[in-house]
Amino acid sequence: MSDEITVDCVIEDDRWTAADLEGLAAKAITATLEWLEAAGEVVVMGCDDARISALNADFRGKPKATNVLSWPSMEHEPHEPGERPDLPDDEELGDIAIAFETCQAEAVAQSKPFDHHVIHLLVHATLHLMGYDHLNDPDAELMEASERSILATIDIPDPYRETA
Repeated sequence: MSDEITVDCVIEDDRWTAADLEGLAAKAITATLEWLEAAGEVVVMGCDDARISALNADFRGKPKATNVLSWPSMEHEPHEPGERPDLPDDEELGDIAIAFETCQAEAVAQSKPFDHHVIHLLVHATLHLMGYDHLNDPDAELMEASERSILATIDIPDPYRETA
């Protein structure tokens, strides 16, 4: 694997251009991969709720909008709950799709800046590409702690902290 981090964006909804998805994705994915001491290529698609709803139906059998989806390029080896997974050695790490309306509504509902929420979701999705998950409590705790640490490196507050 090379030591290069590459982030490619595909913009399907023009609102993502105005929100600088390319810049947000580069910041989030670079911070995540540097924190993991990893490298590789990630493709991010900025779409709307209708598109992510169709993708969610096709790939997860859930025909509804969601904030973010990720597709790792490789199958990850099982690991002990709460243990850091073995990182992939493939240069192509996978793909992420992120929906504008859902992200915007969540940011408003949680009283968070839109860019902070989007970066958090992209960090979360990138961790999924790297084999992290939250299917059990120990893995969820590891993933959330990892997200907090990564976000702290780029001066974004703890996304799990209660807001007033």
